[in-house]
Amino acid sequence: MKILVINGPNLARLDIRDSSIYGDLNYGELQNLIQTAATKHGFEADVRQSDDEATIIGWLHEAADKKLPVIINPAAFTHYSYAIRDAAELAKAPLIEVHLSNPLSREEFRHTSVIAGVANGTIAGFGPNSYVLAIIALKNLIG
Repeated sequence: MKILVINGPNLARLDIRDSSIYGDLNYGELQNLIQTAATKHGFEADVRQSDDEATIIGWLHEAADKKLPVIINPAAFTHYSYAIRDAAELAKAPLIEVHLSNPLSREEFRHTSVIAGVANGTIAGFGPNSYVLAIIALKNLIG
């Protein structure tokens, strides 16, 4: 079964971001970790990244139309993109929100997720393993 993994703004730049928050993997290594974990659990992961809100919305529409399970790290869009939230709400299969860091342990503006209310769940604060845990959760949700 195919799953769509969507990564939002600045995640392709992990290698130059604060490693104490985002870890030591570069984006290519994160993609490999996700694809390896997905394969281990019987999925084929289509891993994408965009800094563009409209592109992410289009991918969520595509997932809804194809009834694809989604793992999404909306990054900064988490806190204010009602357009991404509305597109996520259209999901016809499980949708899990992930974050490398724990937004609740960071600046106050990061404490609110507009996506969480339409996701099956949120996994945050486990670094790259947040994605692995989301894949395991998807497997359990799908049965």
